Amino acid sequence: MDSMNNDKIKNLYAELVKVFTEKQNINLEINEKIISRLQKKYSTGSKHVITKSEIIQYVQQVCNESKKKNKILHKILNALKLKPTRSISGVTTVTVLTKPFACPGQCIFCPNDIRMPKSYIATEPGAQRALANKFSPYLQVYNRLKSLKNTGHPTTKIELIILGGTWSYYPKKYKIWFIKECFRALNDFGDNVFNPNCTSEHNVEIQDILQNKDNDINKFIRTKVGNKPYNQLIQNQEYIQHFTDKYVFDDSNKFTLKELENSIKYQHEKNSTSKCRCVGLVLETRPDCINPIEVLEMRKLGATKIQLGFQTLSDKISQLNKRNETKEQVATAFRLLRAAGFKIHGHFMPNLYGSNPTIDYRVYKQIFNNPKYRPDELKIYPVSVIQNTELYEKLLKGEYKPYSKEELINLLIKCVTSTPRYCRLTRIVRDIPSTEIVAGNKLTNLRQIIEQNIATHKLLDKNIRNREIKNKEFNINQLRKKITKYKCVGSDEYFIEYVTSSDEIIGFLRLSLPHNKINPITSELNECGIIREVHVYGPVVDVENTSINEPQHIGIGTKLIEIAKKICVKNKFYRLAVISSIGTREYYAKKGFKLIENYQIIELDASNYNVSTK
Repeated sequence: MDSMNNDKIKNLYAELVKVFTEKQNINLEINEKIISRLQKKYSTGSKHVITKSEIIQYVQQVCNESKKKNKILHKILNALKLKPTRSISGVTTVTVLTKPFACPGQCIFCPNDIRMPKSYIATEPGAQRALANKFSPYLQVYNRLKSLKNTGHPTTKIELIILGGTWSYYPKKYKIWFIKECFRALNDFGDNVFNPNCTSEHNVEIQDILQNKDNDINKFIRTKVGNKPYNQLIQNQEYIQHFTDKYVFDDSNKFTLKELENSIKYQHEKNSTSKCRCVGLVLETRPDCINPIEVLEMRKLGATKIQLGFQTLSDKISQLNKRNETKEQVATAFRLLRAAGFKIHGHFMPNLYGSNPTIDYRVYKQIFNNPKYRPDELKIYPVSVIQNTELYEKLLKGEYKPYSKEELINLLIKCVTSTPRYCRLTRIVRDIPSTEIVAGNKLTNLRQIIEQNIATHKLLDKNIRNREIKNKEFNINQLRKKITKYKCVGSDEYFIEYVTSSDEIIGFLRLSLPHNKINPITSELNECGIIREVHVYGPVVDVENTSINEPQHIGIGTKLIEIAKKICVKNKFYRLAVISSIGTREYYAKKGFKLIENYQIIELDASNYNVSTK
């Protein structure tokens, strides 16, 4: 930044400080108007427009130089954030995609874009970022962190979400290498270094791949496979090799398995005290790939949450859509993942071939009424018909008909209002560009429409996402504790939460008490109660910072853990384990939890708790 621009940003910043000092409560709309006015005032015509990113970088520099946390600086930084919802749920999420790879499923609705891992399309936002970085885990993570920081979001508490077809189906060396590289990027970003350890050819212009330009990869598609559908194109080994050589970076085979295991262990240990910590690691797989060995392998990699694409609990509908898995396989996956302490994030897909709104709602109620399932989080993905899929062929033949807008909205209103308070509805529509959708839902604001309908009809939406405190103010002395107990196959579950008088959620803890004290996954968890999640909402507060009117770092997590200990002792569990993420190990260590192998465990002395154990 040259000295003239620097002076202008200094003056702009001084005006911001004055405005936010004089006006204590400013809403988002007014914030935008104030910032926009000052940007125009200090910009030099069209030659140089002072961007939000430049202002954010200056304010971050002032914050770093300040010896104590300044409330006004804090307000300014929050006002400058682009898309503030990205870090308003207690963590900052970073999503990356694995390389294009086969999948054991043959689902008729699934896109088969050979440039993507199975079920993803190259024009989806996350997929575009993956392509732009040649599917390099390091570059995907590092560049995303840089983008988040430049738009005002904190980067000390990262939930890392790894998507891409079926994780369990990838080669073991690739999986270890991929996660190791993700952690290396987190650690390097925390250290303020950039070391991709790959050639300059690693970077690629995404527009050459996505747009209909006369580039070699699109020319290759036209000349080698013509207009063949993707389910035939996927068999073309020459095409696959050409694309992989040019647009996919995979270094995993350069290392032995032992070298990779040592390397990921080193990166894990470093991340436990990094300035950019992984506080949650999410993997995506299929229920029929889950077994005790796979569950333990995912845990060894540092995973804490598993996205499980079960789509339906009707075996008939599953068979019609060539899912090739049964509801009993889904139930087994739930039981094993919960026994290992994982958070379970399910995927439900209404409007599958052969289904109807009545069947879908019956399935939805079964998801939560049947103790074999009961996910902690859920994505609802109404079917979107994409070209070059078997479902598209059925649409053309008149064998498949999507629900009308009214049918879909009415179904989803019933589903949302039937969701228990312990579940978070993460999404209600998939982020597929409407230009890719031939038939089915094209409304990108479908969730907003549903929530407006629920509010208009004064219905109750108890799911966690609807109750999050976000950036609202609250009185800590008026919080109330609420415990929801529910049974699952293999365990009793306790959802312990602190809420405001209007039932807005500040923080929660998921405690699992197994029915059998001999754990089916690992002896490490024998006779243990298991904390499966501790989460405090509101804007992310950096690890080393204190709170300024935010829910984080005011002792909510500590109180929740103490309640969990008391429940354990009351139920004759004298060991309490936590499925801690790599970046939260230090937090739990300070509370007396000791890392054994893959879990942190604390021994509980019944005499410290005034409870009856009869």
